[in-house]
Amino acid sequence: MKKFKDAFNGLKIAFSHKAVLVQLLLGIMAIIGGIIVKLDYYEWLAFIICIFVVITCEIFNTAVEKIGDYLNDEYDERIKTLKDLSSGAVLFSSIGSLIVCIVVCLRRII
Repeated sequence: MKKFKDAFNGLKIAFSHKAVLVQLLLGIMAIIGGIIVKLDYYEWLAFIICIFVVITCEIFNTAVEKIGDYLNDEYDERIKTLKDLSSGAVLFSSIGSLIVCIVVCLRRII
């Protein structure tokens, strides 16, 4: 039970960060768009998976940034590289999710 308590505390901390909240807001907007275009079962699965992947990447990105700030509060090229990589993962998952959204919505609109 302690592990679940710790995990929920981690989510509480994550959702207190602006970047994670922005991704959550974008996920909610995707859900509203899905309701508008009346997604079917498999399209909803694709949307939900995309939303969770992007938010998960953003949580990891936030963790990497916190670790980097903890290790060195001054500029360090190695820490910058780590932060850039984790930000890149968020961007990559976001682009993939946007492609899924466009393909699904275009299919519904056309």
